[in-house]
Amino acid sequence: MLQAPQCEASFAARLRGEIRTDQPLIVTAAEAEAARFDGTWPVLITGMGKVRAAMELTRVLSSARPRVIVNLGTAGALRDSLSGIVEVSRVIQHDLPDGVLHRLSGAHYGRPLTISPHPGATLATGDAFVADGRTRAHLAERADLVDMEGYAIATVAERFALPVRIVKYVSDHADESAQRAWPQAAAAASDVLAGWIRRHLA
Repeated sequence: MLQAPQCEASFAARLRGEIRTDQPLIVTAAEAEAARFDGTWPVLITGMGKVRAAMELTRVLSSARPRVIVNLGTAGALRDSLSGIVEVSRVIQHDLPDGVLHRLSGAHYGRPLTISPHPGATLATGDAFVADGRTRAHLAERADLVDMEGYAIATVAERFALPVRIVKYVSDHADESAQRAWPQAAAAASDVLAGWIRRHLA
């Protein structure tokens, strides 16, 4: 098992390449998801979770501005019909009670964000790796996919007035099998997403 400093270093955020105004910036959470990307475009690896994603993306955007932010990574499917690559059109937070906070304060802190006018999946983001059928069924009432970074990335993009695309590879079914499925699926995801980059970001 890794000692704490080594473990932290292994998940340290890093930027591969240079951000330019005429190029997309690819954002992923995990090194494994970006392992097969060929370096054509800059890649920011943020680490996992909403805080890391928001913090690291804000940090790099404070000094450089890309043409578009493209969040590529893995997500759990909340519907059995979903597989492969899915593009997201709407993001929500599933672990922030926006309705309650609005009643208390009169302000919204986690409203749904529409990131594309085209039909697509709804992604639920929260700081939990969803791996049980009961939670999956509950989330499926509101969304199609679940991850841990998408909403944070979309929020930062909105704050910086930058367009954003979110494209996810279905790595698991967000049920009891998810923890076993994700490590192998992340490696497969990197290959598939690298192909998507070549087709769609040329």
